[in-house]
Order: sequence, then structure tokens, then C-alpha cells
Amino acid sequence: MKPFLSKTLRLATLMSAVLLTAAVHAQNYPNRPITFVVPNPPGGLVDTSARLVSDSLAGVIGQPTVVENKPGGSGNIAYQAVAKAPKDGYTILVSYSGYHVANPILMDKLPWDLKSLTPIGLVTIATNVIAVHPSVPVNNLKEFIAYVQKNPGKLNYASQGNGSVAHIGTEIFKQKINGNIVHVPYKGSGAAIQDVLAGQVQVFITTPPSVMGHIQTGKLKGLAVTGKSRHPMMPNVPTVAEAGLNNFDLESWVALYAPAGTPDAVINKLSADVKKALELPETKKRADAAGVEVRYLPPEQMTRLLNSEIEIWGKAIKSANIKMD
Repeated sequence: MKPFLSKTLRLATLMSAVLLTAAVHAQNYPNRPITFVVPNPPGGLVDTSARLVSDSLAGVIGQPTVVENKPGGSGNIAYQAVAKAPKDGYTILVSYSGYHVANPILMDKLPWDLKSLTPIGLVTIATNVIAVHPSVPVNNLKEFIAYVQKNPGKLNYASQGNGSVAHIGTEIFKQKINGNIVHVPYKGSGAAIQDVLAGQVQVFITTPPSVMGHIQTGKLKGLAVTGKSRHPMMPNVPTVAEAGLNNFDLESWVALYAPAGTPDAVINKLSADVKKALELPETKKRADAAGVEVRYLPPEQMTRLLNSEIEIWGKAIKSANIKMD
């Protein structure tokens, strides 16, 4: 009995020491800069959200924050980097539903899995807008649908990459209207929007930050937004339902993740600080100007949202027979 009790005591002592170390770490956290890793190039919803959160958070925590763009590999380069980073709360992934939900469904082999990362919380959400180049001879969504149906394969559409929300969402849109538009994948919104503005690619269903300014200046036509209400910065662009297309909702969300194994106390502290940062009036003002909606969810609710989205998108991908190119 004595050896058993001694071993149990040592184990209990070790566990207590681990918990105490984690508690002390959380109490002192953060005491140096936090790096936010973005799997997209500068520009677009994810990068915009990362900079919005990091700038506001820096004032809350009293420490510098850094945004590091690591595009490529359909987001997997950044995901792998964060999954393998120290579990100390100083390297955080900022990513969106397209990568986090779709990649595990579409790809057989990933350098990470959903268990590699722990949710910190939801930070922003954005509707999508159906934007077309002015050379497309249409003025509204009904005319666009009719044009696509009469001219199968004539138009191209851009996406931020295979498996992105723009890719999957547009494929579902094509199925919905029984039309054919050719997919042209890019490495992020920045490169995609340049070709759309040049007319080399004519269609882009994407989040407002990429196209809002160009719609406002007339460089692109905004045919409809894919949410349940009009966008405040594009009040003249109707919803898809108002434009005559029912049952097509497409939203993108951005959330923060830490490497799995990061102490719960650190996750909860960072999540609470992020909530404070998002509630600042200046944060909302900047978000509105950028075309995104600030929407916070804590870790446990973020997990439920993620599980729900995986089920919904899994069915959609299978139904539309979407595969990686």
C-alpha cells in the first residue's frame, strides 16, 4: 500500500504543480506581444477582422499585437504554424468559416485537424455580395440569372481559393439557378479583386470589404447581398430575397483559435479581453466602415456554432458534389 500511496501522492503533487503553473501563467498573461496569424493575404474579410481585433485588443491588454499574414495552401500553412506553436497564448490563428469548416470536409490529408486548435471566440461576421463587372450586360439579379442561363460557361467567377466560402457558395448558387459559371481560384481576395476590376473575371460573390468601395464608385455592380437584411454601407443593394431569389443565404464568420493544450485560464482571459475590445465604440465604428459586423461568442458557443456549420456545409458540399480542383 505504501508504494501505491507514495505514487498517488507524487502524481497529485505533480498535477497540483501543473495547475498552479498554469494559474500563475494566466495571472501574468499577457506580458509580451501577441501574434495573430492570418491565412490570407492583406485585404479581405479575415485580414480586416484580424487588424480590427488586434488594434483594439492592444489597448485593452496594454501589450503590442502583431498581424502576420501567412497565405497559401488553402490556409493550411497558417493553420499548421499555429497548431505547432507553443501553447502559451501568444500565437493566435485568425480564420474564417471557409477554411475552418470546409477544409476538413474537402481534404483527405491535412497538417492539422479540428482537435489541433481550441476556439477562443467569434469576432466578426459578414454577409456576402454578388458583384459583377460593368461589362456584364445586366442591371439586377433577375437579369443576371437569365443571362447566366442563356450563356452557360461564358462568365468566370473568382474565389479566394479552392474550398473558400466564395467557391462553395457560388457553386451552391449555380446549382440553385441551374446555371454554369467557370471557377477561377486565387490566393486571397486581393489578387481576385484585381482581375475582377480588370474584367478578366466577371463575377465575385464575396464579403463586403473586398468590393464595397468599388460598388460605391461604380467600378463594379452590386446585384444583391446574401444575408437577411441590406448592408448599411450599400443601402441601394437589395437582398437576394428582395431581388427574387429565395432560400439562398450565405454568411462568412471569423473566429480566433489557439493551439490545443493552451491552458483554459489563458483561453478564458484572452476571450474576455477580446470581448472588451469588441465592445469599444471605436471598434464598432471601424467595423461598420469596413463592412463587417462585430459579433462576439465565447469559446463554448463558438464550438457549438462550428459543429453546426460542419454539419450544414458537409451536406451542402455533398449535395453540390464540390471537390478540390
